[in-house]
Amino acid sequence: MREAFELAREAAARGDEPFGSVLVHDDTVVMTDSNREITESDIRRHPELHLAYRACREYDPDERAEMVMYTSTEPCPMCAGGMATAGFGRVVYSVGSDEIATFTRSEPSVRSAEILDGVSEVVGPVLNDEGREIHQDYG
Repeated sequence: MREAFELAREAAARGDEPFGSVLVHDDTVVMTDSNREITESDIRRHPELHLAYRACREYDPDERAEMVMYTSTEPCPMCAGGMATAGFGRVVYSVGSDEIATFTRSEPSVRSAEILDGVSEVVGPVLNDEGREIHQDYG
């Protein structure tokens, strides 16, 4: 999770929103990514969605079912949909989408656990204070 936090900080320093994700298979980090939505002018460049895309190209369904994605913030509905297609075994997040809605003064989105129900186990919040600090520093 702390590697996802570092990726989120890198995204913020680059001018993107502070989101970072790490994909793990057999206790080994196999992919990492950070948000690039602003710097690449691409609304799809959330780290969770991009890692799901890459994993579908590079790993078979059985391998993806054994993977865990650690992500600094609970995946949005778009990312959760991509992750459902990828079929990761578990998703672990630090800051919930309900908390992000409070930070941004917006309405909460559909929770990732609803979208990933029956596909991926969703665990969180984990290391919540540390994850919240990244968003507080950004805002």
